[in-house]
Amino acid sequence: MNGKVHHSGAGSSARHMLTGLLLLLAFLLGYLPGAAPARAVSLKGHDISWPQCPTSMGGFGLPLPPAASQFVVIGLTKGLPFTENPCLASQVAWASSNRKPAQAYTMAAFPTAAQLTAHRSSGPWSAATRAGQLSNVGYAEARFAVASLARVPFAPRVVWIDVEPRPAQPWPTASAAQQRENRYIIEGLMRGLRDSGYSYGLYSFASGWASITGSWRLSGVPVWATAGRLDFPAEALNLCRTPSFSGGRVYLSQWYDDTRDYDLTCDPYAFTPLPVPASTLSRSTADFNGDWNTDILARVTATAELRLYRGNGRGSPLPGVRISNGWRGYSALETPGDLNGDGALDVLAREDATGILWLYRGNGTGGFLPRTRIGAGWNAISAIIGPGDFSGDQRVDILARESATGFLWLYRGNGTGGFLPRTRVGSGWNIFNALVGPGDMNGDGSVDVLARERATGVLWLYRGTGTGGWLPRVRVGSGWNVMTAVVSPGDFNGDRNPDLLARDAAGVLWLYPGLGTFQFASRVRIGAGWNGLAPLF
Repeated sequence: MNGKVHHSGAGSSARHMLTGLLLLLAFLLGYLPGAAPARAVSLKGHDISWPQCPTSMGGFGLPLPPAASQFVVIGLTKGLPFTENPCLASQVAWASSNRKPAQAYTMAAFPTAAQLTAHRSSGPWSAATRAGQLSNVGYAEARFAVASLARVPFAPRVVWIDVEPRPAQPWPTASAAQQRENRYIIEGLMRGLRDSGYSYGLYSFASGWASITGSWRLSGVPVWATAGRLDFPAEALNLCRTPSFSGGRVYLSQWYDDTRDYDLTCDPYAFTPLPVPASTLSRSTADFNGDWNTDILARVTATAELRLYRGNGRGSPLPGVRISNGWRGYSALETPGDLNGDGALDVLAREDATGILWLYRGNGTGGFLPRTRIGAGWNAISAIIGPGDFSGDQRVDILARESATGFLWLYRGNGTGGFLPRTRVGSGWNIFNALVGPGDMNGDGSVDVLARERATGVLWLYRGTGTGGWLPRVRVGSGWNVMTAVVSPGDFNGDRNPDLLARDAAGVLWLYPGLGTFQFASRVRIGAGWNGLAPLF
C-alpha cells in the first residue's frame, strides 16, 4: 500500500519484497538497472497521501519519503472525490520544512446518485442535460480539491488528476456511451482546476485509461504515467520515451511497491511549473481562446480583419475583438479543431491566388503561431468542412468537396498537422450550397454533417458511422435558403449538445439549440448587424 490505492493487489511475496528493497537502493543511488543511466536532469521523488497518515487518523502508517527524495506529489483526497486526506496539513508542513518542491494530485471518480443530485448544477454548464450535469459534477470534484488547498494552505503550481479504477466507487465501463460520460467528469475536473488558476495533468495507465475513457486522446494535456507494481525503474524511465496512454507528453513516471511510490521527472522536465493546457472542450471545434466556451470567428468584409467573438457559454457572443489582419486573400476558412496535436484549436485557410492550404496554428489564448503550408492544389475544392474526428481514430479530419465532380473526400488527419492519403466518401454533393460540421448531433458518439440543398432549402443531417462512412440521411428542416450563412462551432449554449448558428438576409444571427437528438429547440435571436462579416466560421 502506498500513496494511492492502486489498481493491482496489495500482497507480495518475499521475493518481491527483496526485489523492492533492491530497487529502492538502486533508486536512491541513482542507478537504473538494465538501462542506460538517466541524464542528470532527471529528478527522483515520491508521492504520498492518506496511507502515510498514522493509523489513528485512518491511514496505514506508511513512511514518508527518505531524505534523498528531491520532490513530492501530495494527494488531496482520501482515495475518493469529496473526501480529504486527513493529514494533508502535516504532509504539506513536512514538505515545506524539508524543502521538498511539491505538487498535488486529486482523485476523479464517477459520482454516486447522491453526488449527482447534490452537484449537478454546481458548475458552468447547463444542468438541463445529463452531459451538462456530469460535467458539473467533475467541476465540483475539482472545487472540493481546491477548497482543501485553501484550508491548509497549499499553493502547488500543478494539480494532477488521478484517473484509475475505484472499486469503492467504480467507473461504468460496459459501453462506449458510458466511457463518453466518464470523459465529462474528467473534463469538468480539468476546467474546475483551470478556472481556479491551476495547471493540471493526467495520472493513469494504458489499460485503465482505455477502460474508463475509451483511450481518449488528449495530446495537449501533460501526463504522469505509472509503470505499475515492482517494475524496474528502467521501465518507469521508458515511459518518458514512449507514447503515453492519452497521447500527451509524459512529464513524470512512477513505479511502486508495498512501501512507497517512486517517481522520476522525464528529462528535461525539472519539476517546474507546467503551462495550463488549452481547453479540451468536447463537441466543439472553436474554443479558440481556451476559456472552455465555444467562440465564433469572422472576417470583416470591408477591412479583411479577423475577429473573435467569444462565447459566454450561455448562448450569446461577446463583442468582437480583432485578432489578425490581412485575411482578404482567402476564399475558404474553417475551424477544424486541433489539427496538429498541441492542444490548441487551429484555423485552415485556402489562398485564392495559389490554391495553397495554410494551417494557422492557434496558441490557445486567441492568437496564432506562425502559419504552416500543409497542401497545394486546393482551388479544386469548393467546400472545406471540419467535422472533428470522422474516421474514429481520435484525430481531427477534414471533409472536402471537389468542384468539378461533386465528390466528397475524407482527408484523415495524422495528428501532427498533416493528412493521410484521401479517400472518397460521397458523390453528388454539388447539390448543396451550405455544408457544416457541427459534431455529434444525435448523441451516438460519431460526428455528423449538415447539408443545405440549394434547390429546395431542405436541411439534411448526414449521420457519421464513426469509422469514415454514413448512415442514412435524415431531413431536419426546410426553408433554410432564407439564411445567408449557416455555421456550427459546436455547443454554444453550454448544455453540451452541438448547436447551429444562422444569419438571415437582414443580418440577424439566430441560435438553433441542438437537442442531442438531431432536432433543434426553438430558435433564439442572439445578435444583429452581422451582414458585414463573411464568412462566419
